[in-house]
Amino acid sequence: MSVTGSRAPAPTATADPERWPDVGRPARAPFRAWVVRRLLAGAARRTGIRVEWPDGRVTGRPGGPVLRILDESAFFDRIGRHGQIGFGEGYMAEDWDSPDLAALLEPMARHLRYLVPRRLQWIRRFYEPGPPADHGNDRAGARRNISRHYDLSNDLFTLFLDETMTYSSALFETPGESLEGAQVRKIDSLLDMARVGQGSTVLEIGTGWGELALRAARRGAEVTSLTLSEEQARLARQRVAQAGLERSVKVVVQDYRDSTGTYDAVVSVEMIEAVGERWWPTYFETLEERLAPGGRIALQAILMDHDEMIAARRAWTWIHKYIFPGGMIPSLESIETTLTNRSELRILQRRHFGPSYAETLKQWRARFDQRWPDVAALGFDHTFRRMWDYYLAYSEAGFRSGRLDVAQLAIGRDGGL
Repeated sequence: MSVTGSRAPAPTATADPERWPDVGRPARAPFRAWVVRRLLAGAARRTGIRVEWPDGRVTGRPGGPVLRILDESAFFDRIGRHGQIGFGEGYMAEDWDSPDLAALLEPMARHLRYLVPRRLQWIRRFYEPGPPADHGNDRAGARRNISRHYDLSNDLFTLFLDETMTYSSALFETPGESLEGAQVRKIDSLLDMARVGQGSTVLEIGTGWGELALRAARRGAEVTSLTLSEEQARLARQRVAQAGLERSVKVVVQDYRDSTGTYDAVVSVEMIEAVGERWWPTYFETLEERLAPGGRIALQAILMDHDEMIAARRAWTWIHKYIFPGGMIPSLESIETTLTNRSELRILQRRHFGPSYAETLKQWRARFDQRWPDVAALGFDHTFRRMWDYYLAYSEAGFRSGRLDVAQLAIGRDGGL
């Protein structure tokens, strides 16, 4: 997917205007483009990247990660008009490329807040839009947001996930171990945190494709698993039936807010990111209501620094626009504050493993690229490939830079052991 050689050829792919209305050639923005040119020089110095221009010029640090500009006019016009969303759309449109995308994006993620100098930060409010009104996470919005990503195609996810069909961070402990083995370790760690065993009743919020529910059932638990994705529910039920565990696992298409009953354990893996800040109190109140006396909650959550979260809370980013509408990554502090203010729940144990997510994403991206002919056969086009490649590399860079983290949290009522 990268372009080789010292002088890059002009891009040849054209995005379908019906499928990708904002990836076509941008309107001219001469003054803004000039500002971005000036900012790029400073950003290259701060991040240590190397910029290769269409005419063969090279600027920036020798040996640094390469940003290869393919269409100079479109590159600067697009970023000038749409900021960081335009940067991502520029990759989709092939305005630019890199021989090692994750390596390029890592230092940019590390210095993200300062790519634009502090004295010019106020300018961002004039071109960085806020979230669309229909991206909220009320019941209708949550179902719509989840469907946009998770209902793309079960076959798509099957092509790049491992045999467990697990779409969240694995937990690696030794170099070279398999992705499948690291995913099993992650799931077992969560089930241990929630003290799931023979006779346990378990509520899972966010089914995925059912692997956690299956492993809990094999421990002798009775599992109710909730999802808003019709596609995920369909395949998860098939997997449950193939395992002969229909009596132990029930997969229900239902909003967590509509759940009932109490359970010995509540488990939720990387679902809080889809809840939305407005709904965090409701989410944790629901977890507390569902938890039987003496029970335990186990969450796996992507986390960011609290100050970064505050700065990002009203932003609408490329990830929101193209991958996870309505998403919001919490900080550990925000989770602790919400628990304290709205429940008797407290964090009793935690395990952080951000580097494992970087490795997970690296392996997903390699698998996706290896299986691209099969992905294309499902009807996904070249622009989708660029989009998905950017998403996985962008996410990997976030964890490699330390800007993002992931943790498993054991939660119980105040004073619980």
